[in-house]
Amino acid sequence: MNWHSLTSSADLEKIKQISETSPVLIFKHSTRCSVSSMAKRKLESEWDFPEEKVVPYYLDLLAYRPISDSIARDFSVTHQSPQILLIKNGKCVYNASHHHISAADIAV
Repeated sequence: MNWHSLTSSADLEKIKQISETSPVLIFKHSTRCSVSSMAKRKLESEWDFPEEKVVPYYLDLLAYRPISDSIARDFSVTHQSPQILLIKNGKCVYNASHHHISAADIAV
């Protein structure tokens, strides 16, 4: 899995642009949370999508909390950690958190 870092508002705008032609996955991860680490490992082990099909982005919530707040506001989702969001055409079409995170559920 080739993660792209989500560290700025510019990255978030880029995600919206990319999502107009390819779905984008955002994984919001708390590096101090064992549940978040487990969800990340599970997602990575299940991942079987070429980047042309789904572009994966990774957000370190502890380092970039304001970006997480922007995500919640821009995509009208309640903040969770860990959390995945699938973005298509600039909108969140799917989100899941905690033990509900699964690559199979984001099949596009």
